Amino acid sequence: MSTTQTTPFTLEQIGTGTARFPSGIPIPTHTDQMVDPYFKSKIPKEHHIDCLLFWPQQADTFPGLVLLHDWWGLTGQMKDLGARLACEGYTVIIPNLYGRLGGMVTANDDVAAALLERQNDAQVITDINSCCEYLNTRLFVKKNIHGVVGYGMGGSYALRFACHRKRLRAAVSYYGKMVAPKELMKDLFSPVLYHQAGKDTWATQADAEQLRSASADYAKRVEIHLYPDASHAFCNDMKPHAYDPDSSALAWERTATFLKSCFQGL
Repeated sequence: MSTTQTTPFTLEQIGTGTARFPSGIPIPTHTDQMVDPYFKSKIPKEHHIDCLLFWPQQADTFPGLVLLHDWWGLTGQMKDLGARLACEGYTVIIPNLYGRLGGMVTANDDVAAALLERQNDAQVITDINSCCEYLNTRLFVKKNIHGVVGYGMGGSYALRFACHRKRLRAAVSYYGKMVAPKELMKDLFSPVLYHQAGKDTWATQADAEQLRSASADYAKRVEIHLYPDASHAFCNDMKPHAYDPDSSALAWERTATFLKSCFQGL
């Protein structure tokens, strides 16, 4: 997946790395580790989140984005998207949301559906929140200037997380399911961009209508774009039966513009 010449950074300027930190408790800093002689030998009681990181290699600070993978797991396609978002001028963290299930990756839809059934939503939201707290410990990330972008399963979690974290600045959901109950939308603080696939049989027309209705009821800023002929996962170039390059390109352009507007001046 290539970036265009209009991005602030090229792929050659993007650094990559990994991160591992506990979920649901304060993130230990480098100083914490230095002053605790037993740090390395302690047996952690908490679940530790394994993540990938992408960032522009320039002496500056950047908004942070948490990128949430679809139900197939943390695939190569998600890594490409992480690098591509970093080229737009963000520090991107991709948590493995299947860490408690062995960190599985699959190309099989039935296996993916079974993995999703085993997920504990509350634990996942805690993991995503810990990703934001981890970003706050990085010197090259703007503190509490964060957004979330998710695809499919990750798009559903992006919507739910946007109703959870008050300090979130932006949320983008690609064909995710609506939060339930809809009253959770009362706690939505960040602007939301939702990409709706017209022929989606998983995140259905009803999901999009409920999102539109709830956003109107609670006066929330939710922008919904419909791609009439697109199927679920239309942005996934690893799924040839669903991939729609034209709709995918348009959705990406809208996402880049939306994020830029949300972080403008911050």
